[in-house]
Amino acid sequence: MNTTPDGLIRIQESLNSDIEDVVEYCKNKIRDKNCKISKEGRNWICITDDIKIIVNSCSYTIITVKKI
Repeated sequence: MNTTPDGLIRIQESLNSDIEDVVEYCKNKIRDKNCKISKEGRNWICITDDIKIIVNSCSYTIITVKKI
């Protein structure tokens, strides 16, 4: 699992955070037992706590994270 340089900026801005390793942060959120995962088109949608993580289902690239 990875993200692009632009994705990194987008995720940090969405979370309003200075998390150093956003990929590891997202992986931990996705691994959480309460995470709900569904597939919409070509993306995996992972919802846990108060965030929605969107991951490309082919490349496993984290596209963005949104607060919900």
